[in-house]
Amino acid sequence: MSTPQLLDPTATRPYQSYVYAYPHKTAYRPLADRPELRTLWAAEPKDALSLYLHIPFCEVRCGFCNLFTRIGAPGELTTRYLDALDRQATAVRDALAQGEDAARIRFANAAFGGGTPTYLEAAELERLCDIAERRMGADLRAIPLSVEASPATATADRLAVLAGRGATRLSLGVQSFVDAEARAAVRPQRRADVEAALGRIRDARIPVLNIDLIYGIDGQTERTWRTSLDAALAWRPEELYLYPLYVRPLTGLGKHGTALSDADWDAQRLRLYRQGRDHLLAAGYVQVSMRMFRRADAPPQGADDYACQTDGMIGLGCGARSYTSSLHYSFDYAVDLREIRTIIDEYTATEDFGHAVHGRRVDGAEARRRHLLQSLLQADGMPRADYRKQFGTDPYEDFPAELERFADRGWLEREATAEVLRLTPEGLAHSDAIGPELFSAEVRAAMAAYELK
Repeated sequence: MSTPQLLDPTATRPYQSYVYAYPHKTAYRPLADRPELRTLWAAEPKDALSLYLHIPFCEVRCGFCNLFTRIGAPGELTTRYLDALDRQATAVRDALAQGEDAARIRFANAAFGGGTPTYLEAAELERLCDIAERRMGADLRAIPLSVEASPATATADRLAVLAGRGATRLSLGVQSFVDAEARAAVRPQRRADVEAALGRIRDARIPVLNIDLIYGIDGQTERTWRTSLDAALAWRPEELYLYPLYVRPLTGLGKHGTALSDADWDAQRLRLYRQGRDHLLAAGYVQVSMRMFRRADAPPQGADDYACQTDGMIGLGCGARSYTSSLHYSFDYAVDLREIRTIIDEYTATEDFGHAVHGRRVDGAEARRRHLLQSLLQADGMPRADYRKQFGTDPYEDFPAELERFADRGWLEREATAEVLRLTPEGLAHSDAIGPELFSAEVRAAMAAYELK
């Protein structure tokens, strides 16, 4: 079974695809030549690397989730997984540390994602940090370290480990403070438990708290959305992410669909987005992207959205991606729980982590698209001088039709002579339409040909 065909690039539906990374992982394919990592990284800059460690376990699978994660970890699976992560880290560090390059390897930021990294017990989180520090050489206390958590796993002992090892940001997936909406999203939790988890996080004194909320849930109204927004604001989080709900194939919600028509659902999500945006701006938050809002007085955290999508990304774990300037690579990807279990089992049995096995080559044209995508979707926009310095051309030379079309729709500020390409407020609201329109024909074709599993 193939994925649904991508929407017509001339369409203006606001919610086409969440562009987290480009090219999308469904455009990756097995690499016949299985290039050696030491060859891939030999000529790459290594003085400002990003490090990402992926933990593919959750206590439950939310109805909207299409992330690479499984429910639970029977037997000694977490131990076997951390053993494999240790072997992979050793192989990757050996590949990076070649000759005179070894002394110049530096990490600028780190993140633990998933799944739910805090599914691991406290002692296992200590080991995860040891892998990042002792195997990879990342000084977690000296760089920004972001960790994702769920309310049920944000326990005091786990938070104490993370705070003690240098975590600077804790992102809590709340989604809704309204119990009925949480159930509708197939996320079994109670508001009382969420509030208790937030209290423990604040007690741990991790500098930045991020709260994730979702709009567009069946039964959600402006009133209940305001309830969640105000409940989150009561904790004065340094960051808030507002995500539109997507119903994707093979997810829990995807098997049942939504009660709303596409047009009604689009209208509902746009209405709730604007309400949430305006409410947060009035509360003293600054919009960083369509999804991200930061409290105006929050401490700086380094690079913002898409920081981990830049070249020089080292991903460890079976759901992580790595990026060099010419190749994006990972392990295989799946959404179906049986397929995910198989991939995790194969990962834990792997002994040779010295090769890239699954990925997509990135040429100069795709690098231009990627740069424009990641920069244009930020509220601050993209300095054209940065683009010219990197590629030797102007974005209006490379993407004249796309930029003109965005301006005609009122999504892009019209001044073609301006030195910063910046989306209008309405353009930011349509980020999930703008992103897919910048995909190349080749990437679109690869995504459309991907076999769902």
